[in-house]
Amino acid sequence: MSIIKQNIKRIREELKSDAVLVAVTKTRSTEEITEVLEGNIYDLGENRVQEFREKYEIFPKEVRWHFIGRLQKNKVKYLVGKVHLIHSVDSFSLAKEISKRSIKENTVTNVLIQINVSKEESKQGIDEKDLEDLLLKISDLEGIYVKGIMTMAPYDENKESLRELFRTTAKIYDRMKEKDSQFKNSSFEYLSMGMTNDYQIALEEGANMVRIGRGLFEKEEE
Repeated sequence: MSIIKQNIKRIREELKSDAVLVAVTKTRSTEEITEVLEGNIYDLGENRVQEFREKYEIFPKEVRWHFIGRLQKNKVKYLVGKVHLIHSVDSFSLAKEISKRSIKENTVTNVLIQINVSKEESKQGIDEKDLEDLLLKISDLEGIYVKGIMTMAPYDENKESLRELFRTTAKIYDRMKEKDSQFKNSSFEYLSMGMTNDYQIALEEGANMVRIGRGLFEKEEE
């Protein structure tokens, strides 16, 4: 059994039944990605628009593409109508551009709001205190629909710090989920948190969507 197939089997056993596994395919070859698809993983994540555009033309239309990287407003036009979910909306100006492009394409684009719970300057995302205000502003837009929130944890945190960060994010998600009837175009379905180094902890703390790259494509570290 190949390394990719072994990893798919192991990760599937760790996932909750309702959790979505997004395979992060940046820099991966056509052969590697094809093997992931053969393992019935059709949620693929890219963090560079140019790489997404190239792969979008190669792989079957059944693929559900997720854009998980920093998104510039001038690149939105290349994603609208093609991606299943944009994970990295962190400003009203970006939401407005997604709305404008979606209306033009006669479609609705599903997004997650990225929040910076760790308060790290190197991480993008809005502050927790600004989340509700952003959701209210997005409520006035057409062509965009908020499906939940996403966060990225610091790379080198110890496990207990990570657990606390994910737990805090889950509480924010639960609070917004209770309120989402107040927001015209949102339905909190996805809590996207956890990557190769920390997805097990994220799942334990309530994540129902994880983004895994190296852990799928490379041999597990001893």
